[in-house]
Amino acid sequence: MSKNKFKGEPTVKSYVTGEVELTAKGAAYVISPESKSDIFVAFPNLKHALNGDKVKVLVYARRKAERIEGEVVEIIERKKSTFVGLVQRSENYAFLLPSGKQMPYDVFIPLSHLGGAKNGDKVVVQITEWPEHQKNPVGTVIQVLGQPGDNDTEMNAIMAEYELPVAFPKKVEKAAERIPDELPSDEIARRRDFRKTVTFTIDPRDAKDFDDALSVRELGNGHYEVGIHIADVSYYIQPDTLLDKEAYARATSVYLVDRTIPMLPEKLSNGLCSLRPDEDKFCFSAVFEMDAEARVTHQWFGRTVIRSNQRFTYEEAQEVIEGADGKYRKEVLLLNGLAQKLREERFRGGAIDFDRIEVKFNLDEKGKPLGVYFKQSKEANKLIEEFMLLANKKVAEKIGKGQSKQKAKTFVYRIHDKPMEEKLTDFNRFVAKFGYGLKLSSRKALTASMNNLMQEVKDRPEQNLIETLAIRTMAKAVYSTVNIGHYGLAFDYYTHFTSPIRRYPDVMVHRLLQRYLDDGRSVSQEKYEDICKHASSMEQLAANAERASIKYKQVEFMSDKIGESFQGTISGVTQWGFYVELDEFKCEGLVPMHELEDDYYEFDEKNYCIVGRHYGKRYQLGDTITVRVAKANLVSRQLDFVLLEAGRPVRQERTGSEEWRGRRSGKKGKKVQKPEKKRKKR
Repeated sequence: MSKNKFKGEPTVKSYVTGEVELTAKGAAYVISPESKSDIFVAFPNLKHALNGDKVKVLVYARRKAERIEGEVVEIIERKKSTFVGLVQRSENYAFLLPSGKQMPYDVFIPLSHLGGAKNGDKVVVQITEWPEHQKNPVGTVIQVLGQPGDNDTEMNAIMAEYELPVAFPKKVEKAAERIPDELPSDEIARRRDFRKTVTFTIDPRDAKDFDDALSVRELGNGHYEVGIHIADVSYYIQPDTLLDKEAYARATSVYLVDRTIPMLPEKLSNGLCSLRPDEDKFCFSAVFEMDAEARVTHQWFGRTVIRSNQRFTYEEAQEVIEGADGKYRKEVLLLNGLAQKLREERFRGGAIDFDRIEVKFNLDEKGKPLGVYFKQSKEANKLIEEFMLLANKKVAEKIGKGQSKQKAKTFVYRIHDKPMEEKLTDFNRFVAKFGYGLKLSSRKALTASMNNLMQEVKDRPEQNLIETLAIRTMAKAVYSTVNIGHYGLAFDYYTHFTSPIRRYPDVMVHRLLQRYLDDGRSVSQEKYEDICKHASSMEQLAANAERASIKYKQVEFMSDKIGESFQGTISGVTQWGFYVELDEFKCEGLVPMHELEDDYYEFDEKNYCIVGRHYGKRYQLGDTITVRVAKANLVSRQLDFVLLEAGRPVRQERTGSEEWRGRRSGKKGKKVQKPEKKRKKR
């Protein structure tokens, strides 16, 4: 392919392969490693390519200062072939009206392929054919989900939309049920025994599986022995078995608002592997001897048997930390003191402190949201976090540190790349509008100023917005066999060892750690890199499903508040309007551009705002405004707001020229600047 030597962009007609990213207007960009810039493809030139499809694109010759454009000439691989939506039936045929923006075409369904679905049902359809000359694809109903608006229907629809499994195959359930409940005495004898050491778990109040526990005891030399005990899932799930293949395929548990879709069958996740109190359990442990300053003087990794003495909720542990009396108070306070020192040391080393607000719902027995509340980490949460981080760091160091590239053993790392300078500069320019600023001169200066910023915005109206945008400036953490360290944590070596009940990479880490402790040979890097890519992809899908369930519940919660007014903050700006997050409920909705009839507004992507062409009125990311709830569309999971000023909609009477009628949707093909809510993942 002929390329500009410096730009890395095609200068004559050429072909590249890449992935389709649809825009809201139906056109697309093709993202390709073979081109520095994304390639714009107009809707008529997509040739039925859909979001996420791998395609071959003919790139047109590019003139200077023009964007790169092209057309799809071949669909190499479909991202997905099943879609969720509503059935619209007529006398002779039916169509699927797809949910979301991933499928811009209705799907034709022959009546004989409805699978019992009735008009208005929410269903899953499989695309069976799509003739080149035909506008709409043809499909068949493979699952009837139920009536739209029903909680179970909507939650299952979200799982289907992201092609995530709900139920376990019966043969997988049976394989789990066949595992004996008793711990074999010969296996107990091979393990280090911690059953007489004070051990407890600290978890959320509604947790059903407990995959980590802490033990602590004082040593004669004034030091402390701290055990970080993790459920030994790898003992029960052997490679290439039915259970292992199912866990690999799922790769992660999925946490929707009202339910958990586990990676492992309940017999394992809530039973055999869950570190419930007063039950002997097999663990894989990281045990550290620590001095009073939380410095590790000795470490040991291996298989253990434990017996938890107490199950604390975060709230119960927090009460002890804040002075309440109770069981194991001495041990909880000791561990909390060590955790605080670990945390201080981590931040001195350059870790960034992202402490996001988590939106939660009070639900009735049918899943209907009755109220919204917000969770923030307190000392009890941070106590657990610090020891999990320590275990993950030390396990990764055990395998990776001090090895030359030639002799390095293949391992699974959790990596986090440094942020792009352009994103940091844009973010710094944005926070300056609030009177804040970052120092970008060095990594140490950046992390110190970022942490100061996170402290300064606490409890301020712009807190959630700035925290969300700060996270978006960072690269995504992923799994890889190629270690580049973890930028956000400021660790040179980091992995995921501490949650094997809900994450497949942790199961791999347990297996590899034991293999190398036994002086086993290195495994195939190529094979494990493929598994890492799969796990990273499934983690992102699960996060998207979780966000969709939160969005649905937010819209459902606001659906009885039509006509009510609320104060909010502009949280995203796009070519079709701007998003507003309500201060009271953290629910987000759209003020459509066409509702702003007092001027002809244009999207200023660089400055995160829309600007009126005639009067210069500006709506800027971060502005505080008042809106009225206009619509709550449960099917599209979309809230629509109307802008108010002094309690009235912003609509001026038109006088004179009507050339700026306000029905503008912005420049075609621009990408959205809407920040996503993100669960903190490390």
